[in-house]
Amino acid sequence: MKKVVSNRSRTVETIALVASNTRLFNSFFEADRKRRLSELTSWKLSAATKITPAVRRSLRNVEVLITTWDSPAYFPDELLEWAPSLRLIAHCGGEVKRRFARPLFQRIVISNAPPPAQPVAELAVTLLLYMARDVDYYRKELRSSSNAIYERLHACGCGDQTIIGRQISMIGFGRIGRCIADFLAPYGVRLLVHDPYVDPSSAPKFVRFAPLDEVIASSQYLILAAGLTSETDKIINSRTLRTMTKGAAIINVGRGGMIDLDALTRMVLSGRLRCALDVTDPYEPLPLRHPLRRAEGAIIVPHIGACPIAARHAMASMLLSDMEHFLSGKPIENRVTEDMLDRMT
Repeated sequence: MKKVVSNRSRTVETIALVASNTRLFNSFFEADRKRRLSELTSWKLSAATKITPAVRRSLRNVEVLITTWDSPAYFPDELLEWAPSLRLIAHCGGEVKRRFARPLFQRIVISNAPPPAQPVAELAVTLLLYMARDVDYYRKELRSSSNAIYERLHACGCGDQTIIGRQISMIGFGRIGRCIADFLAPYGVRLLVHDPYVDPSSAPKFVRFAPLDEVIASSQYLILAAGLTSETDKIINSRTLRTMTKGAAIINVGRGGMIDLDALTRMVLSGRLRCALDVTDPYEPLPLRHPLRRAEGAIIVPHIGACPIAARHAMASMLLSDMEHFLSGKPIENRVTEDMLDRMT
C-alpha cells in the first residue's frame, strides 16, 4: 500500500484497519475513495463481527481504526491495550455512543460520518405525502372488481387528503428535521416542533416550537426525526398515543426506540392510528409474522432512509476528509467528544 505525507518534511506510513466485510466496504468506498484511502494509509479489511483473539492481534500496530455498521458491536476500554498505537477511530455511520466505551472519547479522537440529511428527509416527506393522500387505500380500491371509487370521488371529492396549508407536527429539529422543514416549505404548511435544544429564533417563520404533549396531540401527522436518548426513549407510548387524533399518522425516520412498538401496533390494528416506519425497535428486521407488515394503515420500509449509494459515498468522503485533516495535524470537523454523548443517539 501507499504512504501518507503527514507533514512537509517527511513521509510516514500510517497503518489502518477497516472493520468491514468487502461487500459493505465497496458500497462506501468505490475506486476514487479507495485511492484516497490508500494515499492516506496502509490499510486492510477485517470482516469479523465480534472481537476475537485474531482481531485483537490485528489491532496491535494499528493507528487508525475505521468502523462501519457491520463492525463488532462494541469496543471496550481495553481497546487501547490491544491497539497501543491507536490515535483515531473513524466511524462510517451516525451512531457511536453505544459502540465505544465512554473513556475512549477522552483518550483518543473519535469521529463519525453520519448519513446526509437530505435522503432521510426526502423519505420522510415521501411517506408523509403517501399517507396524506391515502395512496394505499386507493390502490386497494383499484385492485377490487369495482369502479365505484371513481363515482364516489367524482361526486364527493376526497375530503382533506392533502398537506397543503395544514399543520404538521415533528419531534426533533436537528440536521434532518431542518431539511424536512425546507422540503415542506413550498406546501405552505405550519410546522409544530418539539426540540428543547434548539433556539427557536434560528427556525423559519412557519415553524413554531411547543411542549411535547401539544406537538403529539394537536396534528394529524407526526414526524419523528430525533436521535435516541434517555429523553426520547419510548417517547411515543401508550399514554401519548391515546392523546393523538383518531386517524392520525406517525412517520418515523429517526430511531425505532422512540416508539413503544407493541403499543403502536395495538393502535394501528384497532384502526385508531396509522403509521409509516423506516425504523423499528426492538426488532429490525421486523419479524416476518409481525402484524404491522400486513396491517391496513401501516407502511413499513426496510431502513431505506440513507440507502441511496450516493449517500454512502458522501459518508465515506466525510470520513476521508476528517482523516486527511487529522493526519496532517489539523482539527477535524466531525469529532465526537464525551460531553456530546448524552444528546446523541
